[in-house]
Amino acid sequence: MKAIAYRQSLPIEHAESLIDIELPAPQASGRDLLVEVRAISVNPVDTKIRRNVAPAEGQAKVIGWDAAGVVKAVGPDVTLFQPGDEVWYAGDLTRAGTNSELHLVDERIVGHKPKNIDFAQAAALPLTTITAWELLFDRLEVSRDAGATQGKSLLVIGAAGGVGSILVQLARQLTGLTIIGTASRPETGEWIKQLGAHHVIDHSKPLNEEITRLGLPSVTYVASLNQTDHHWAAISELVAPQGKIALIDDPAALDVRTLKRKSVSLHWEFMYTRSMFQTADMQEQHKLLNDVAKLVETGAVKTTLAERYGKINAENLKRAHALIESNRAKGKIVLEGF
Repeated sequence: MKAIAYRQSLPIEHAESLIDIELPAPQASGRDLLVEVRAISVNPVDTKIRRNVAPAEGQAKVIGWDAAGVVKAVGPDVTLFQPGDEVWYAGDLTRAGTNSELHLVDERIVGHKPKNIDFAQAAALPLTTITAWELLFDRLEVSRDAGATQGKSLLVIGAAGGVGSILVQLARQLTGLTIIGTASRPETGEWIKQLGAHHVIDHSKPLNEEITRLGLPSVTYVASLNQTDHHWAAISELVAPQGKIALIDDPAALDVRTLKRKSVSLHWEFMYTRSMFQTADMQEQHKLLNDVAKLVETGAVKTTLAERYGKINAENLKRAHALIESNRAKGKIVLEGF
């Protein structure tokens, strides 16, 4: 089967940073699905792994953790799917990635693809959807009762990116929160408003001053999706007493003592925790993907696909990685077909 991989960690502009290769077709066992991959999307984690995780000597590493496709075969213990089912998922960080024609994935982290969108539109959503859902409802413990969240607010730092684009939609559709998104360019600010943000502020300026300028009270919940260390002093000031902060990025260091006087809690969201540790509630990702598929089918949630980069091959993946690394991506980049 065709696949895209790398043999050593290299800058994306290097000729061999990503290469086209041929690999043997895998076989499904246990609770695994063998999926014929129709479309993939590219996430920051793809670029981080490529830059920082070298393959074993003489080996090629296949990455990619977002896919939509068709179940080709199932393992003997599978109960949730059958061959021919259309699926979407974000994979498992400890296994081979989705940048291949055929891919093995545990059924417990796979959902049925929304029926009303194509494979490319579907591939844009799983990783960011799982991250946003878990951050909002599992880590921040926001109520899905709109009445219970009236008068409360959510600040999404980096709202125009992949996770932010779906987080804003979920918060707007499923809660009563006032949503404040951050952006630094007119086009990304407009994107956030279209997705449902009530207010947009400029994250190139001090965030606490931007909140004050809008005349808004302290923020109940903060979802910091990038540059947390840069914004930390402002976040500590603008978050409400007994508020909650959730992070997904990798700040070098944070002085969490700034949260003590307000009794603010800090939470990490890493969507691979369940699959990496085979947690007892691992199948919650299957359930939430099915729940979001219904929201997509009713029009309550829209795909965050922003750009189609053509066929799944090394050349196009390099372009996608380069844009992700520039920190100027809006929404999701998708590749489809081999």
